Amino acid sequence: MTVTAHRRARAGELIAYALPPGDIWLEILAAHASSGASFLPIDVRLSDRERRAVIERARPGLLVTPDDEVLFADPAPVDPDRAWAVVATSGVSGRPKLAELPRTALGAAVAGSLTALDASVFDPWVACLSPAHVGGLMVLLRGALAGAPVDVFDGSELARLVAEAPDGAHVALVPTMLRRLVANVQDLSRLGVLLLGGSALDPALRDAAARLGARVVTAYGLTESCGGVVYDGIPFDGTDVRISSAGEIELSGPTVMEGYRSDPVATAGAFTVDGWLRTGDIGELDAEGRLVVHGRSDDTIRSGAETVWPDEVEAALRSHPGVADVAVTGVADHEWGQRVVAWVVPADRALPPTLDALREHCRERLARFKAPRELILVDALPRTPSGKLQRAAVPPGPAEPHP
Repeated sequence: MTVTAHRRARAGELIAYALPPGDIWLEILAAHASSGASFLPIDVRLSDRERRAVIERARPGLLVTPDDEVLFADPAPVDPDRAWAVVATSGVSGRPKLAELPRTALGAAVAGSLTALDASVFDPWVACLSPAHVGGLMVLLRGALAGAPVDVFDGSELARLVAEAPDGAHVALVPTMLRRLVANVQDLSRLGVLLLGGSALDPALRDAAARLGARVVTAYGLTESCGGVVYDGIPFDGTDVRISSAGEIELSGPTVMEGYRSDPVATAGAFTVDGWLRTGDIGELDAEGRLVVHGRSDDTIRSGAETVWPDEVEAALRSHPGVADVAVTGVADHEWGQRVVAWVVPADRALPPTLDALREHCRERLARFKAPRELILVDALPRTPSGKLQRAAVPPGPAEPHP
């Protein structure tokens, strides 16, 4: 593996790395912390076409891959004070954008996390998420910026992680990984905090993990905020949260990005006129001031006079034993405006759940109007490389609706 480029990088240069997760990332980030050069992690799971699109928009000076180093003749300038890290957003609802994250913002996010968790800089961490996504990158930066000990594990080997990770090690996960842990590991008590982000956490899954001794903390944030900056509904010190008149969550604080690389239009749209980051998520602050997230504003289902949040319905349906995976969307309906539709990957294709069974399952968990009115069986659901559901890309597939 050729990875010499980061050793000779200088401030003002942007280097892209299309390298798989591994210990080499600890060396790369430590070198960039010393040199001041900017870096762009690229997800190795992207197709060649997707990777080219990222490179064309980012215009780095160099691309490092496991087999080669490609020098580009016409790189775009980079201000290291504005964009020490350039990180692609998840692209749930469209083409990923490239968030420019200052080193000061990333440092504030690392420090805020340690304070929120009441953790020491000497506490060990486990990195098992892709460094191309902000959740994985932030774990590695706890080592590069704060000096915390970080061990890198393959995210597909969760049982080995639990067996071999240092005692008390904190782990950043997505809900899919936690679900696998709960299904395959009998005791999670020797780990530290399991920091969950990326998508909504099913309360039943959190309870199941707690019964195995896990300490679960949910994180809310975006690539644009250097990852999670609200833990279990409580913002970091210095981070402010407000709800707009339309119900949108807005953030302000030291971890917020400078903007999107080479995209002034998207940058302008990401901020309010007074400089707050518009998250695109809908939520509220409860009586105790904790943030409650309902879901993406463009995922909202309006059925009759009611508002339905897909995340809530998906959590209820996912607890049904016949459901392996599920997406909930709104489909145009002559009578209701929109009707709630469940796209289900059955646990057993030969014995799929029926609509009646799923509606009955929802009966004790949700208001009647939130239960699905239509069921469509599919073999798989579209997700981003980081595991986030792409509701807008949910296809009808070969299956037929079950009214």
